[in-house]
Amino acid sequence: MSKVAVKKKAVVEETSSVLSDAKVYARKIWLAGLGAYAKAGQEGSEYFKELVKSGEGVEKQGKKLVNEQVEAANSQIDSVKSTVTSNVSSVKGKFEVQIDKIEKAFDNRVASALNRIGIPSKQDVEALSAKLDELSALLEHVARTK
Repeated sequence: MSKVAVKKKAVVEETSSVLSDAKVYARKIWLAGLGAYAKAGQEGSEYFKELVKSGEGVEKQGKKLVNEQVEAANSQIDSVKSTVTSNVSSVKGKFEVQIDKIEKAFDNRVASALNRIGIPSKQDVEALSAKLDELSALLEHVARTK
């Protein structure tokens, strides 16, 4: 029986030693957690300020980059706009010349057709009107001299 009592006593001492060690480690873990919390509280505000500073720097760089890209895009738009405007002006000028040619050709054809069927042209009417004015002036002159 003495062997059994010695074994039980050894097991109890071993168990209490393990429990004691576990309590010590648990306390150390607890203290480490409290230390981390305290350190985070102390350094946290400083770290937050550093993060804000870094964020402000990144924001400035981002705004600068965006502004540069917007300016580059605007200059490209202005370049394309001026090219398109000059092309439109050129085409418009050519179109107006062609329209003038078409109008003159149409006027000539209509005048020719009207002349063929015996309708006088504008120039014919103007010439007759000028001759009538001369004749009227001559008749008035003759009437006064009598």
